[in-house]
Amino acid sequence: MKALKEAQYWGRFASSYDRDGEYVVGHSILEAILERLSEERNLGDALEFGCGTGYFTRALAGQARQVIATDLSDEMLQVARTQLSEYYNVTVQKADCAITDFPADRFDTVLLANLVHVIANPLPCLLESYRILKRAGLLIVVDLTGYRLGIGRTVSLGWRYVRRWGRPPRQGRHDLSPEELACLVTSAGFNIEGVQLLEGGSNALYLRGLKPAKLPII
Repeated sequence: MKALKEAQYWGRFASSYDRDGEYVVGHSILEAILERLSEERNLGDALEFGCGTGYFTRALAGQARQVIATDLSDEMLQVARTQLSEYYNVTVQKADCAITDFPADRFDTVLLANLVHVIANPLPCLLESYRILKRAGLLIVVDLTGYRLGIGRTVSLGWRYVRRWGRPPRQGRHDLSPEELACLVTSAGFNIEGVQLLEGGSNALYLRGLKPAKLPII
């Protein structure tokens, strides 16, 4: 139910989401994220949870054999299908990041872009990501954060957010530190390869995690 309400909240802004997002957080940080994603190589069969309008899917598509871009919002998916129509290796479909019908060990890469900080409980999503990844599979988590943003920029960002989207949902964490994000991902079973703080007017965390090549014996 919470996931559905979150999808309905963001779905209202689907038609103008990319333009409004650039206004709220700034073009520079979004470009920094796209550039960092474009540096990834050999992503194989990739799955994206919370693709929204497909803004970051484009960078993923250039480095993957195929991409399944998913979201829970019908309105977002409609926009994504239009914006990603020229990418032959991208399939857009509806899915709940906490529970899917994908088989275990299906994907080489899973991307969560600006998803962890907006959902009430990200752990089920991370556990599902772990389940559907192959052994030694790659998890990429990109998340906007107020960490080390400063009071002035935080207030300015908050004002722009309210101006475009109204009062934010109560759930989620908008100030995750690298250590907190790494701890959360580790709790789902992943090994952390690295966490990078991206700066560009607004801040974002870029985490790479790996599903162990050898799973623990229980």
